[in-house]
Amino acid sequence: MKTLNLRDTALIASIALAGACGGSATTERSTTPPPSSSSGGGQGLIVQPGAPGQAGRSFSTDELAAVEGVSYVQADVDFMQGMIPHHAQALEMTALVRQHASTGAVRTMALRMEISQRDEIGLIEGWLREHGEAIEMPGMGMSGMHVMPGMLTPEQMTELANARGVEFDRRFLEGMIQHHYGAIDMVFNLFNTSGAAQESTIFKFAEDIDADQLMEIERMRGVLATLR
Repeated sequence: MKTLNLRDTALIASIALAGACGGSATTERSTTPPPSSSSGGGQGLIVQPGAPGQAGRSFSTDELAAVEGVSYVQADVDFMQGMIPHHAQALEMTALVRQHASTGAVRTMALRMEISQRDEIGLIEGWLREHGEAIEMPGMGMSGMHVMPGMLTPEQMTELANARGVEFDRRFLEGMIQHHYGAIDMVFNLFNTSGAAQESTIFKFAEDIDADQLMEIERMRGVLATLR
């Protein structure tokens, strides 16, 4: 048996409501529900514990499959496409650390970011291809990269590239904090868009960005305080 969390329950409720209303919004895109992994032709049960003093509820694996195959919307695609140039600029910044940083803490932090953000670009591109979506957001060439929230302007990138030693470390940390807050803003906007972030990969990815980058901001603030 599997225990449902609040999000699963909310999704089942929304699916049921959509069915009762005769269909979903036209902007939604369907995904193919994965085959049930349970034995017995979908006879397994998933139990949602009840509140104290109240009985729990059971759901069939077919209902769970419906949850896992929930639709995504254009805002999800925009979020994933927008994160590619956002992460790509972070990789440009971490590449400069290898050349110009003067403190071990900054180098270690940048290496961790480089590994995680490169892996996430792979995850994003894989998700977009799997769902038949373009990798690049329409109309967003290199000249449009600075429009994503938190991204450094070309002038800020030039100042970072020209800095050396402690001045470079300070500019890198300040710029990356700005960059991380932009990513968090993108997650906030996604979660506040009707119908978005319901698909499981999107939800988990956005949730991880929010948690990881808030934690990294605190670490960067700590290192930054030692440079002043």
